[in-house]
Amino acid sequence: MSIWPISAKAPDGDVIQDAVALLRNGGVIAFPTSTLYGLGADARNPDAIRRIFTIKSRSPKEAILILIRDKKWLQPLVKEIPLIAEVLMEAFWPGGITMVFQASQNILPDLMGDTGKIGIRIPKHPVAAALVSQLDGPLTGTSANLSGRPGCADVANLDVELASQLDGVLDAGPLQGGPGSTVIDVTQDPPQVLREGTISKKQIASLL
Repeated sequence: MSIWPISAKAPDGDVIQDAVALLRNGGVIAFPTSTLYGLGADARNPDAIRRIFTIKSRSPKEAILILIRDKKWLQPLVKEIPLIAEVLMEAFWPGGITMVFQASQNILPDLMGDTGKIGIRIPKHPVAAALVSQLDGPLTGTSANLSGRPGCADVANLDVELASQLDGVLDAGPLQGGPGSTVIDVTQDPPQVLREGTISKKQIASLL
């Protein structure tokens, strides 16, 4: 496993390229998001996606969210972009909130679990944003933990069982920690908050 120390504010382009090369070859890496470390795989690679489930001991019935570079990438990945989603994107992207859409046929079935839906977010953390941009495609953003266990805000605290199965780690030092992104299902009217995180229900209610 490769471990790359990397600046959280100004990520080294060469390190990002090395990590993306691993991703393009079906690799799985740990990388920093705004609050916790995530597990990254090329979301277009079915074998890499299945590795994520194995590494996390995650049920295949559960969905895995993806990260995209900007809103232009959203259209081919979802069946519909409701007006309320546009409002939420304008207010909270990049970062903060993961929106759940009806998935299009361009989304790999394994990513949807048994939901037919896909969670999508534009990352705010410079390292995560650089990875997605360089990969030029969607990146998985599920948390770097074994299913049912707490998320990890410091590479030093990665579960040994999980870390032993990774191909690389981008170590940006300790992160702020916390509950992760807020997850909201925009396929419903009104939208339903599935998990309250860095964006509170109060903030969302006030906006809506």
